[in-house]
Amino acid sequence: MTSGRRDVLAGRIKDPFDARAARATALDTLSRRDHVSAELTRKLIGKGFDRAVVDSVVERLQADRLLDDHRYVESFVALHAARGHGPVRVRADLRQMGVAEELVLEGVEAHTDWLTPLRQARQKKFGGAPPTDYADRQRQARFLAYRGYTSAQIRLALGFDTDLDVDT
Repeated sequence: MTSGRRDVLAGRIKDPFDARAARATALDTLSRRDHVSAELTRKLIGKGFDRAVVDSVVERLQADRLLDDHRYVESFVALHAARGHGPVRVRADLRQMGVAEELVLEGVEAHTDWLTPLRQARQKKFGGAPPTDYADRQRQARFLAYRGYTSAQIRLALGFDTDLDVDT
């Protein structure tokens, strides 16, 4: 390993305009896990690289298909849906990461089955029997709302009357 690469990996950046060092740092970061372009840009700038150099490195990584926001959003939505998180929470998390709004909406809408993970999360937390009284329904509804499900999804899963729902 060259001395310059060792310095970059150790967190000591000698030249903030060194595109090779920025690319090496980006590849090292991407080797650990996938990132969205805005997140990778923030990390590289945080390590001391110049914004123009970072932008060109990120563009090149996207051209080489080593960095793909569509792929990231798709896997993020699938992973978090499998963890029992609802569409509201997934959208909020993606927006917080700096993902473009149209990608967020496209990714969440592409995932068609939100009721199965909702039912699994409810069953894991509260057991198989449906709620019997008002207090249990409200407690479960609050839990599912915290997990990021819409009120229409919660009402459908808990057996509330859905005829009056506006957000279905």
